[in-house]
Amino acid sequence: MRMIFVNLPVKDIAVSREFFTRLGFAFNPDFSDEHTLCMVVEENICVMLLQENRFRDFINGDISDAAKTKEVLTCLSCDSREEADDILAKALAAGASPWKPPMEEGPMYGVSFQDPDGHVWELMHMTRT
Repeated sequence: MRMIFVNLPVKDIAVSREFFTRLGFAFNPDFSDEHTLCMVVEENICVMLLQENRFRDFINGDISDAAKTKEVLTCLSCDSREEADDILAKALAAGASPWKPPMEEGPMYGVSFQDPDGHVWELMHMTRT
């Protein structure tokens, strides 16, 4: 089985842990420490939140400032529109910023927000036909 690890730089691990805990995510302690936080999305999908000084160990060049430019849009599927709206409400209550207005195109419904570091998260429900 393959796994995917999305790596994102963050300014403060404690702020990220608090924010994503409030959204209902769990963390894998085997891959987390004072500079790194492994957020479990699904069994084989993790988001590595790396304090900027630790993120630099893995890159060449500069870290983009996600509050000013976008390096990636991370989209998570949801089982329903209500789940997408619920997670968005939790994110906004936990300190996220609104991103784009809700989107509805055919069988897709989506909402989005920026986390405390400016990374964009989309929440998408797709009706299957």
